[in-house]
Amino acid sequence: MKTNILSMTGFAAASASVGAETLNIELRAVNHRYLDVNVKTSDELRTLEPVLRERLMARMKRGKIDCKVSRARNPEATPGLRVDVGQVAALLTAAAEIRVQAPAAAPLAVADILRWPGVLVAQDADETLTAAVLAVFDTAWGEFVASRAREGGKLAEVLLQCCDGMEAQVARVMPRIPAIHAAYQAKLASRLQEAGLDPDEERLKQELALFATRIEVSEEVTRLATHIGEVRRVLSAGGAVGKRLDFLAQELHREANTLGSKSVDAELSQVALELKVLIEQMREQIQNLE
Repeated sequence: MKTNILSMTGFAAASASVGAETLNIELRAVNHRYLDVNVKTSDELRTLEPVLRERLMARMKRGKIDCKVSRARNPEATPGLRVDVGQVAALLTAAAEIRVQAPAAAPLAVADILRWPGVLVAQDADETLTAAVLAVFDTAWGEFVASRAREGGKLAEVLLQCCDGMEAQVARVMPRIPAIHAAYQAKLASRLQEAGLDPDEERLKQELALFATRIEVSEEVTRLATHIGEVRRVLSAGGAVGKRLDFLAQELHREANTLGSKSVDAELSQVALELKVLIEQMREQIQNLE
């Protein structure tokens, strides 16, 4: 079955060389009732976290996704560095204030300034690096979606098999409904005669008719068939189907419960049980879909 249904579970990784460094991005996602996005980068790329988080939130509906961005310097490459003059000015200002309070303090040496975090910055930590990170992210995202689509297709096949099974159970019930009613009425009439009552008495006829209404399952069977058809339609439409299918599974379970509670026939009770098993299998798989 060809489908664009996506599983919430997926993994992808991509990397690219940028100047003297290699960028690595990993995307991991697992099941979650809502959307939970976590982005982790190195300190010098921290400003990109909101951008990446926004992209992920725009592309996913639900699931817990972790995005990890890391940098590794190529040993053979010669690093290009520049001095952050703003950091140096702030450092010198702070040193001057300290010397006002402690005149005997030694002035900052050049080596001290260079060792201060953030004073030396790699020359590629600018717009070029930002563009590279986003490009690697898009590559990883393409692989990530492909892995989720493969799993989503398999899950859709399992759900369709559950639909086949449920339809087979519903087909067992439909032809038996008239026979179930007739058998129950005959059984009740026999018991009434054994008790010395006339089953043809008007009041008893009303009670029989009322009870026959209570055990009528045609409406539940029809709704079961309708919900199963809707599950098939949602799967064929694709997209973010998880919440919709979860709702339909709840409705199917409710109808199966009602069918079982109204049962006065062993086979009908067995059908209700089989339906519940299939619906539970379906619900477990639906939890994996976006």
